Amino acid sequence: MTQYAYIVDDDEAIRDSLSWLLQSRGVDNLTFSSAEAFLEAWTPALTGCILLDIRMDKMSGTELFERLLEMGCNIPVIFLTGHGDVPMAVSTLKNGAFDFVEKPCNDNELVDRVVEALKTDKARSEAAASADSINSRISLLTTRERQVMALILAGKLNKVIASDLQISMRTVEVHRSSVFDKMGVRTAVELAQKLATASGIPTS
Repeated sequence: MTQYAYIVDDDEAIRDSLSWLLQSRGVDNLTFSSAEAFLEAWTPALTGCILLDIRMDKMSGTELFERLLEMGCNIPVIFLTGHGDVPMAVSTLKNGAFDFVEKPCNDNELVDRVVEALKTDKARSEAAASADSINSRISLLTTRERQVMALILAGKLNKVIASDLQISMRTVEVHRSSVFDKMGVRTAVELAQKLATASGIPTS
């Protein structure tokens, strides 16, 4: 999916200027004349970053940011602020904003921050996709296979796993092979590394 920098500003001249600036550096972008317009276009599938004016008519940038957080949006947000808005902007950083840039700003520095935000969002999206894939694989495991996997991750040998679960070593070997096959790994170390990117490791 193409990443975009979403420019949300109620000043048409600023929107056009930022759009041209980003395009000149190869950054695809879309512009919105109000917070309300962006909310109408927003879906959980959007990726990229948001370049957001802190002061706008009707809904402000901070109000939009709060609404997006409530809806579970985790796209990086860079606030554009006037000098008097700096304390407000600092507060948004504490709430999870990616950065704030004070106007007037250095064009190259602004684009550099946008590029960093896009990289951050791409890494987040890839990690989420990887975790989803891993959790899908985990869902294929039987209850016994999950129990065996948990003991493998605890570093226990097959004979200890067999004793703990009161099953034969041959049965442990079969379950271990099945776990590795379903999880797409060849070793316990590889299994642990893969599961480290998932949200959790079911054990029962």
